[in-house]
Amino acid sequence: MPAVSSVLVDGVAHLVTNDPALGPGPLGEVPDAAVVVEAGRVAWCGPRTRAPAADVRVDAAGRCLIPGFVDSHSHVVFAGDRSREFGDRMSGRPYEAGGIRTTVAATRAASDTDLLGTATRLLREARAQGTTTLEIKSGYGLSTADEQRCLRAAARLTDETTFLGAHVVPPEYDGDTDGYVDLVTGGMLEACAPHARWIDVFCERGAFDEHQARRVLRAGRDRGLMPRVHGNQLGPGPGVRLAVAEGAASVDHCTHLSDDDVAALAGSASGGGPATVATLLPGVDFSTRQPYPDARALLDAGAPVALATDCNPGSCFTSSMALCIALAVREMRMSPEEALRAATAGGAAALRRDDVGHLAVGARADMVLLEAPNPVYLAYRPGVPQVAAVWKDGELVAGRP
Repeated sequence: MPAVSSVLVDGVAHLVTNDPALGPGPLGEVPDAAVVVEAGRVAWCGPRTRAPAADVRVDAAGRCLIPGFVDSHSHVVFAGDRSREFGDRMSGRPYEAGGIRTTVAATRAASDTDLLGTATRLLREARAQGTTTLEIKSGYGLSTADEQRCLRAAARLTDETTFLGAHVVPPEYDGDTDGYVDLVTGGMLEACAPHARWIDVFCERGAFDEHQARRVLRAGRDRGLMPRVHGNQLGPGPGVRLAVAEGAASVDHCTHLSDDDVAALAGSASGGGPATVATLLPGVDFSTRQPYPDARALLDAGAPVALATDCNPGSCFTSSMALCIALAVREMRMSPEEALRAATAGGAAALRRDDVGHLAVGARADMVLLEAPNPVYLAYRPGVPQVAAVWKDGELVAGRP
């Protein structure tokens, strides 16, 4: 068989490019469209009547084509099960970060093969639902050896790996948080930095205070890791403003925001350099019965917003970006267009990537064909499987057209 060098995806009823130069609105929408893929990249996109020839034609049959979801926050390297905790929480017990220790104990006891197997299964699950870029954090080892092996597993599955040794304080450091921070910023960082792109810290009551979090972020930066922050999940706190001050790519959760927090995030977007993205995780708030973040306040202020799953065994065990979109529209007053953009281009911005999250010429050909005529169906039909096919770098990786 001759080698295939180009593929034409034709008959697209509704193409979302996320490039306003290609079509109206922030989604850059093109009706009756086509896309040409060559060497894993978008080589052409636009009205189907103008599409160039290609080696192979794929008929979208009047369905919608969108960029692959960019899930910029997940914890899929772990062992164990916390379904009982979830059941207790749904019966009235509030969520607290201490539940993380249950997963730490199971993860430390698990083999490398088991850890990789769980993460691989969840990656496949996410990909079948349209996620083509997945960030994966450590954070369930909390010892030098276990954090390192969690990151090694993550690095086999994605380029977007994050060292989260500063997730919570492990039992052996009870009463000595500063001593644990010494370990995280010392030997643990040295062992883990070669396997990570990012460094993260949980700046929250019950985890790490502002001073400790700043130490972690700056030590990571000195080792070439870019900063991210878990902040303002369980209550008001310094996490958002710390993230902006330290030039973090994102601050994630943002459940409890003050006017000053919103202004800081909006100001980061107007400063000329890369903004700090507010990554909202509505699946967590759904699963913990916490209030939802005020996405409307962020968007109206001009702050950049992303959506992600936070897939983890405790506070949000879902890999479905479509669910997060539906929750954002229903519970956080985002429009369907705003939610889709946050789940694609927003996630790319949170990872400081310009090659994913959109379908303009030169972008990676990460595409999702929906069993729907337009992307509003992602929120319009929640809980219904709507992904017909997924391409990663131009290769079909899930479903069939």
